[in-house]
Amino acid sequence: MAAAMGEPARAAMLAALMDGRAMTATELARVAGIAPPTASGHLARLVAARLVAAERHGRHRYHRLAGPEAARLIESMMQMAGAAPVPHAVPRFGPRDAALRQARTCYDHLAGRLGVGLADALVAGGWVAMEGEAAWMTEAGQARFGALGIPLPQAARHGRPGCRPCLDWSERRPHLAGRLGAALCSHAFGQGWVHRVEGTRAVTVTPKGRLALREAFGLAESG
Repeated sequence: MAAAMGEPARAAMLAALMDGRAMTATELARVAGIAPPTASGHLARLVAARLVAAERHGRHRYHRLAGPEAARLIESMMQMAGAAPVPHAVPRFGPRDAALRQARTCYDHLAGRLGVGLADALVAGGWVAMEGEAAWMTEAGQARFGALGIPLPQAARHGRPGCRPCLDWSERRPHLAGRLGAALCSHAFGQGWVHRVEGTRAVTVTPKGRLALREAFGLAESG
């Protein structure tokens, strides 16, 4: 699995899929800077390693990350790579793109300063509790999320936790993942609080979103 992730073109493809969307081999070839036939071979390797899943819709074959555990593994590798010392240079943590540092998706949940700020606000407001590598939704939080119309699925999918902290690649502090993090992210897109930046994992917070995040969660700075 490490060998499958370690090749530069495959690493670029995995990073492109980290926003949770599906892409064709041609689109991923463009991201990796290689020819489509070469991309197909790389994608076959990633599918065999259970890092990527492929599905056909009509004439097109789409590829997406195999699931949240694959996304968590890739994000962990990004953290390790960002922390590695670079000879004769000052180490730089996280993405170089300021927009990605500010707000982005980490598979199916919000990350960057936005994601970390939201996690902090949820803990401060008593919606969620975090302790070490564990996180859980409080009784008050369950009622408040329900009142906002945010669906909170109770049945775990493939053992996925309902709520967990995820160490943010750029901020080096936790944002919220798990089924609750995914529900919050989906709600933010559905309500028009955030919009995707085309061609990247970055997202922007809309004026409506800034107001809603402040009123709902007490998040003062949302980008």
